Amino acid sequence: MSRFDITKTNLAVERLIEITDNPRHLYLLHAYNRHRYLEMAGRWKEIFDPEMTVAHPVYHFNVFGINTVLDGAEAVQAVYNEWAATGQCIFYVDDEKLAVGDNTICSTAAIYQQTPGVILAEAGADVNTDATYLVKNVEHMIWPYDDQGRLVGEDVWEIDESQREIIELDPSEVLTIEQSSILLAPLIKPLPARTF
Repeated sequence: MSRFDITKTNLAVERLIEITDNPRHLYLLHAYNRHRYLEMAGRWKEIFDPEMTVAHPVYHFNVFGINTVLDGAEAVQAVYNEWAATGQCIFYVDDEKLAVGDNTICSTAAIYQQTPGVILAEAGADVNTDATYLVKNVEHMIWPYDDQGRLVGEDVWEIDESQREIIELDPSEVLTIEQSSILLAPLIKPLPARTF
């Protein structure tokens, strides 16, 4: 049995949804919530529905010593596809703090991303290539949205490398995409009607 519960990853988002009255902000929070659950369930293709994401999103990542720009849907989709194929779309969040504005959601949290040891070894980590790990980073995220509430991109950066941890998982704690999809299916809700 895992110490981690993927169904609790979006608790901070759901708490903020409960107390948000502004229709525009509420819509963005629902979109953010849906996006993250779809990603963790391996259902990333649904994220690119034109109702949710602009045609040409741009992502900026500065995490684990890698600084990269994913420019356009094809580049972003390639990463989501790789993460789903390797289980890296499975992540857990601790101590998330959120703020929502008319065109932005900002988050600070400890993120635990499930990652195969072979991938970490290729990045230079001294790990068992046959094991699976959680890579913990303390991250800031800024997600910009357009005036229709569609995601424009993601800006994600690790704010303190000294807090990075690589935690080996017991095989019983490794979550498969199939398991994640089943656990998250009841939590993946359609977007509400847009009233702005």
